[in-house]
Amino acid sequence: MHIDHISIYTHDLERLKEFYCKYFSGKVNEKYRNPKTGLETYFITFESGTTRLEIMSRPGMKEKDNAFMSAGLAHLAFCAGSREQVDELTRELVRDGYMLKSGPRETGDGYYESCILDPDSNEVEITA
Repeated sequence: MHIDHISIYTHDLERLKEFYCKYFSGKVNEKYRNPKTGLETYFITFESGTTRLEIMSRPGMKEKDNAFMSAGLAHLAFCAGSREQVDELTRELVRDGYMLKSGPRETGDGYYESCILDPDSNEVEITA
C-alpha cells in the first residue's frame, strides 16, 4: 500500500500550482471544475510518480488557523537528493522571498533538511 495523494485547500489555486511546479518539478494535470459546487482542483505529480499533491479551491472556504503545533497535517517533505541540493533549493526559495522556518541543518534523527513556508504558509521540508 502507498499514499496516493495528499490534498491542500488554497484561496489561490494558480499561485500554489506554480510554486510546486517551479520549485519541486511538479507536473500538473488539466484543471478540474465542478460547476455545481464551484470546486476546482489540480493534481500535481512529482518525479517518483507514486504520490501526488491535490490542490483545491472552492467558494466559501474559511481562513486557515495557523496556530503553532495544532493537530492536523504538520508538513510535506520533498527529498532533494543531496545536502548540496537542499542548500541550493533553500537559497533559491529564500532569494525568491519565501520564509525560511529552519535550517538547513542536521536534525537529531539524522535528517539533513530545511523547512520553508509555501505561499499559503504550509510547512515544506526539503531533505537530502
